[in-house]
Order: sequence, then C-alpha cells, then structure tokens
Amino acid sequence: MTFASIATRLGRAGLVVALGLFAIGLMPPAEAQTPIQGQPQQSYNTRERPQVGLMDSNDAELLRALRGAQGIVSIPDAKAAVLIQPQGRNWRQTMEGTIRSLGTWLVLGMLALIIAFFLLRGRVTIERGPSGRLVQRFNGVERFVHWFTASSFIVLALTGLNVTFGRHVLLPLLGPDLFSSASLAFKYAHNYIAFAFMIGVVLTFLIWVIYNLPNRHDLEWIAAGGGLFRRGEHPPAGKFNAGQKVIFWSVIVGGVALSVTGLYMLFPFQFGDIHSQQLMTVIHAIVALVLIAIIIAHIYIGTLGMEGAFDAMGTGKVDENWAREHHSVWYAQLKGQPAPKYGHD
Repeated sequence: MTFASIATRLGRAGLVVALGLFAIGLMPPAEAQTPIQGQPQQSYNTRERPQVGLMDSNDAELLRALRGAQGIVSIPDAKAAVLIQPQGRNWRQTMEGTIRSLGTWLVLGMLALIIAFFLLRGRVTIERGPSGRLVQRFNGVERFVHWFTASSFIVLALTGLNVTFGRHVLLPLLGPDLFSSASLAFKYAHNYIAFAFMIGVVLTFLIWVIYNLPNRHDLEWIAAGGGLFRRGEHPPAGKFNAGQKVIFWSVIVGGVALSVTGLYMLFPFQFGDIHSQQLMTVIHAIVALVLIAIIIAHIYIGTLGMEGAFDAMGTGKVDENWAREHHSVWYAQLKGQPAPKYGHD
C-alpha cells in the first residue's frame, strides 16, 4: 500500500467523521426530542409557536415567574447587574394605558363640565353693576408670585402633557422630525422651569397661608354652592372663599408632591432604586393630571366665568360692588364696617 493510498483513505475517514459530527450538531438535544411524560410533544417550528408579543408562551410564563434576574458586574454601577426587571412591563402598561385614560377623562371631563356650566348658568356678573370705585385687593408682590407660579405651571403642564399625549396628538400633525425636536425642547423646558415652580409654591404658601385657614364662613359658602348656581345669593367670605382655599391647598399639596417626585426623576437613583423611580413617575403623572383639571376650572372662573375677577390679579384692584358681593367679610374689614349677615350686602 502506497503512502498516497493511505492518505486518501484517512482523508475519506476524516470527512465521514466530520459530516457525522456536523449532523449531530444540527440535532436538538435529547430532552427537547423526548416529551415530558404526560405532556404532548410541541413543535419547534417558529411558524407554529404561539406568540405573546415578541415572546412565545413559555418565555412569557418564565418572565412572569421571575422577580428579576441579577448578574454580577465589576464596574461601580451595580444597577448594570440587573438583567431582567419584569415590573417594567407593568409600569409601561400603567403609563400608556391607565394614566393616559385618566388624563383624557380628567381634562376633557373638566372642559365638558365648564361648557355645560357656562351654557346653563352663563357668566357670573356684578349684579349691581360696576360702581366705578376701586379697592386694592392684591399688591405688586402678590401678583408677581401668582403669575410667576402660574406661568411656570402652565409651561410644565403643556410640556408634561406631551409625554402622555404627544405621540397621539402632535406626532401626526408635526411629523417625526419636528416632533422629535419639539419633544427635546419640551424636555429641557420641563426640567429647568420645574425649579421656578418649586420656588413659586414656597412663596405662595408663605404669602397666603394665613388667609387660607378654614373658618366658619367656609361652611356657609359651601352650603350655598358659592352662590354660583343661584342668582342674587352671595354667601359670606373673607379674602379667600372656600373654593379659592381648595385651589390654594391643591396647589400647595400637589406642588409639593410634584416637586418631590420630580426631584426623583431629575436625579435618578440618587434617592432610590428602579422600583421607586417607576413609582414616582406614576404618582407624578396622577397628581399632575388632577392639578391640571383643577387649574382649568380656576382659569375659567378667573377669566370668562366671573365678571371682574381677572382684575384682582390683573391690576390688583377690584370694583367695590364686586368685592361686596363675593368677599363681603373681607370688604367689611377693609372698610372698618361690621361683618354683614348672610344674605345681606
């Protein structure tokens, strides 16, 4: 036997072994070939596999069973070791489902109530008509704090609503490129103007808290519905009536909640882990939507809804008849007169 013939036979044998190993490598593992006793054998054809999103049913069940997969990293950022965080899917579904639905009902619902109220009641006018005599209601510092806080809140509300509704409202109108640029600008505006709003909330509390403590006149005002539903009815009120006190405390409590949750998001992972971050975003969104609905009602009453109301924060002065009708106790104190009885001017 020549050397050439030996080499040829070895080559053929090696080729056979290689083809055999290759065939074995293509075969599924033994446990995949043999079904578990009592369970039907499943096909591994991807066209026949039941789909759940981008995962099959087995993957979905596995992820539901996991509370999180933790790995090991050598870098200082230990958060990078979290490989799977299944709670993130629940958070995403809450933000894209529940929060969006809540926002729609709150904002559109409040607008519907205002329109219905305006159609049924009309504008709340000064019944005696303007007297032409003005009294000082708010000084320059008070008006500055009001508009400083109000303007920052409006910017935050509009830029924040873009997060929830932007892709469904603005994206079809602006297109992807312009919407992306606008959303980036909104993000920076929201992040930085948030600090102005925080300062405004603190100043608002310091300036007006003394006038917004509950008193006996608030119960009378509430019982009469603020006199908004019956013409000629003017329940007594101090510098702020019960409705305005609700606005005040909504801004203070809601503003503090928005500030705390906002700081969690502005400085992620400085005050907690990923779970607290997700919780803070949900609380932030809910409080913001509720406060937006309340402020929409406040804006309506302060502008179109009530004659003479805007002057209080516009020029700082209001007509005497307006003050006598809507804030009779405050007006009597201002003039050094005895407090009027309910139902009398």
